[in-house]
Amino acid sequence: MPHTPAVDQPDTDAAIERALAELSGRRIAVLTGAGISTDSGIPDYRGEGAPRRTPMTAQKFLSDADARRRYWIGSHLGWRAFTSAVPNRGHEALARLERGGRVPGVITQNVDGLHERAGSTRVVELHGTMSRVRCTHCHRMFDRRDIAERIERDNPWIAVPDAVILGPDGDVAPEADMDFVVPDCPVCGGVLRPDVIFFGEFIPPERFHEAEEILRAGDALLVTGSSLVVNSGIRLVERARRRRIPVVIVNRGATKADARATVKIDGGTSEVLTRIADEFAPRA
Repeated sequence: MPHTPAVDQPDTDAAIERALAELSGRRIAVLTGAGISTDSGIPDYRGEGAPRRTPMTAQKFLSDADARRRYWIGSHLGWRAFTSAVPNRGHEALARLERGGRVPGVITQNVDGLHERAGSTRVVELHGTMSRVRCTHCHRMFDRRDIAERIERDNPWIAVPDAVILGPDGDVAPEADMDFVVPDCPVCGGVLRPDVIFFGEFIPPERFHEAEEILRAGDALLVTGSSLVVNSGIRLVERARRRRIPVVIVNRGATKADARATVKIDGGTSEVLTRIADEFAPRA
């Protein structure tokens, strides 16, 4: 069924009503970005008030021991704060829609694991996850909690502040450059890194294929909390557009795909997703 071209939606309530009409009777593939986690205390990359950040590249991480040490200090402190974040109403609404059979899966650009903690069972993490660490030499995977215990054992001076300036990748900028024992692979002694996509790296083809499978299982695409600046999101939107299925975008502020959307809702993800879930997967 072809969809209606997007038009300006100055009235958020009217836009939501139109989105509900477009999504009615359809299975909804979901793509989420950092904006869905702001209500959990994790800041957006590019939204208003976002912290200034210099993304780590894989090349710099591997070639510069000082940069790697600074990254691990910030990543550890940030991860500790990251783990205290809890899913918000937006995450819970998507899990409810999945349980109700309306959402075949969630594709996320986030690394925070909040979708799984909210109860979503089919989640493709395009950019990896902060919950795992992998060796760049032998490629073994490790639970982040085990590596965190090693870090604190080898660096007993490290303080975990009650409040840190948390970044979307679960890292912070340490206030001081301190001595720090960088964890290495307990199996081969190789360089460890969080299992996330660094700036400039490509998403593994098999992972993007999993995302495409979720998209194919739906007959509408709901994008929420993403400005769609990253190419992977635009690629999924373009696939949906070529299939002529509705594309609904929920985001505060403009996105790179507004002109391709069937409906654009300029609003908060928690409020809008809760309203969609109340419509299509009401609580028992």
